[in-house]
Amino acid sequence: MTVASPDPERVPVVVAAGQSIERDAVVSPVDLMERACDQALALVPGLRGAIDRLSVVDVMTRTGPAPATELARRIGAGSATCEVSTIGGNTPQWLVNRASTDIADGRLSVTVITGAEAIRSSRARRAAGLPRDDGDAGLPADPVVGDDLPGVGPAELAISLLIPVHVYPLFESVVAARAGHDADAHRRAMGRLFAPFTRVAADHPYAWFPVARTADEIATPSARNRIVAEPYTKLMTAFLGSDQGAALVVCSLAAARRAGVADRAVFVWSGAEATDVRFPTARPDLGRSPAIAAAGRALFAAASEAGGAGAVIGVDDVGWLDLYSCFPSAVAFATEALGLAPDDRRGLTVTGGLPYFGGPGNNYTTHGIATLTDLLRGAESGTLGMATGLGWFITKHALGLYGAGPPPAGFRRGDTTEAQARIDASAVETAAEMDRATVATVGTMEE
Repeated sequence: MTVASPDPERVPVVVAAGQSIERDAVVSPVDLMERACDQALALVPGLRGAIDRLSVVDVMTRTGPAPATELARRIGAGSATCEVSTIGGNTPQWLVNRASTDIADGRLSVTVITGAEAIRSSRARRAAGLPRDDGDAGLPADPVVGDDLPGVGPAELAISLLIPVHVYPLFESVVAARAGHDADAHRRAMGRLFAPFTRVAADHPYAWFPVARTADEIATPSARNRIVAEPYTKLMTAFLGSDQGAALVVCSLAAARRAGVADRAVFVWSGAEATDVRFPTARPDLGRSPAIAAAGRALFAAASEAGGAGAVIGVDDVGWLDLYSCFPSAVAFATEALGLAPDDRRGLTVTGGLPYFGGPGNNYTTHGIATLTDLLRGAESGTLGMATGLGWFITKHALGLYGAGPPPAGFRRGDTTEAQARIDASAVETAAEMDRATVATVGTMEE
């Protein structure tokens, strides 16, 4: 059976990516986004004036009310629809999935997805007594897209369980218990998990810490590697204090051809999203992510559809992987959910991960996708790459599959509707206090 080639106006591709980093000068997030966008658009100059939509990933650092509009003016995309996302490290991949769906449905031709953080500069600004960066305060606020539900509920608020460095260790205690590890053995296991990440970061031109480290260096507490929160040392946690930006140019294959840059196309094969039970204390199992598993199944089912009649595509067919890695437990949940070994021969990151490459707020996955697509651009046609992103407390998930060659049947978006309903229905009732003694099961413990 022959599969007809899809309409090139409806084939989503990533044609260019740019990344930026600043270690010395004081800059703003918009400055870093402008650099990354200019780098990407310089590779596809014919598309600069054709941008329909400019999406900016939520910025944690102080900025103005309309970073997307401000950026659009700087890069010559003043006629583009401008928007910013809600909070979440899943949002860069979600924005690519959404853009790819819009292109496949004929609603979009060219878009730029970008983000940045300038936390180093923000701290330097305060230390020097400089005014805060408020951007163009006179602009009306950019519209916001995405899921803006909170990451914690009343039960978490009641015990001040509010920030990642307090919540992720609880997940880690379950991972350790299931592995039969005491505290020391598990810390050493986490060091072994992350040591290969540092070797990737050592070779990445935009990594904040381009230093290869041994498992013992990562796992051993010291004056330079303090315990941030049991069981995590500093070298096991996402590093937020960087100045980094990234940008992606996503368009239809037809738009790439019109601009004379179709030879740069990396094809978006499939995407999928799912959300775990939103509030951590309401999850029936604090050591696994049914949502990553559901999104993974949907991603590869959609990729198999994109591959045409008879195609069966799974995680073993992927050449490059980039898993979100804010803490070791995030990687452990993803490998278990996707059927990957922690020491997979392909490696689990193409950047070096959030503790070593850098964890610029919600925007890390834009860097992961940028690096992944640059690798695929020089690969054989059948090569695939996968990126994952997560938001809040291993809560919101977005996955994407990219290919050096085109999917014969075109892009597909995975359907997780039924799985999501099952996940939502699995939430357990929580109570801040009890009026009588009752039987309980301990789900997790803090060291």
